[in-house]
Amino acid sequence: METGSPHGTGTAGTGGPAASGDGEPVWIALPPGLLRMRRLLLVVWLGLLTLATALVPGLLAGPGWAAFALLPLALLVWGWVLLERNWRSWRYAERADDLLISRGVLWREETVVPYGRMQLVEVTSGPVERHFGLASVQLHTAAAASDATIPGLDPAEAERLRDRLTELGEARSAGL
Repeated sequence: METGSPHGTGTAGTGGPAASGDGEPVWIALPPGLLRMRRLLLVVWLGLLTLATALVPGLLAGPGWAAFALLPLALLVWGWVLLERNWRSWRYAERADDLLISRGVLWREETVVPYGRMQLVEVTSGPVERHFGLASVQLHTAAAASDATIPGLDPAEAERLRDRLTELGEARSAGL
């Protein structure tokens, strides 16, 4: 698993909360497989749209109208760059009492999920995610608005995180 991000570095699979010497959390970046998966989906969908945009107007109205196929290609280039910026913005950190999840390029969002508030921790992996060797961890808390997800993790890291969060959640809720 690749660690680190423009926002900090981290180590996946350590089995415990981590903090740097100055008390700052150690951020763990998402693996590059998530970016590859999203880019492939972008190319497939916009490639099909480009083909349809070139063929349908080109055959029905003349070859000049096939120039509209340049619009999906422009979206493909723009989306390629935006997907990487979005992927780089995702990170998470395990602390002693809570889990931090940070994401967002224009609007930064940082979610703090206290271990004692976790009710359910799920690991999910759809067919496309499984093909790329990825899984997501979804955290459900007492407040529905505070549910959080960490997408695109290595399945072993997702299971480790699920087990650790479940263990910490049970320990914290028992102590309430």
